[in-house]
Amino acid sequence: MAKATSFSEVLDAVDHLSLDEQESLIDVVRHRIAEYRRQEISSLISSARKEYQQGKLSPETPQDIMNSILS
Repeated sequence: MAKATSFSEVLDAVDHLSLDEQESLIDVVRHRIAEYRRQEISSLISSARKEYQQGKLSPETPQDIMNSILS
């Protein structure tokens, strides 16, 4: 099993990278976060579609949603 690495250990390791490597790391992490968020949104949409098909949700206009939020 892999040893868990603390946040401070990761930051220390990043300090040992060149600036180009640090920029590449930032790019990789940003892409991973974006992909994770896409997957999360896709999962939420799938759940909402299932609930709608099962009759648990009804269509609402944006105004209906805003009225619900503001009331």
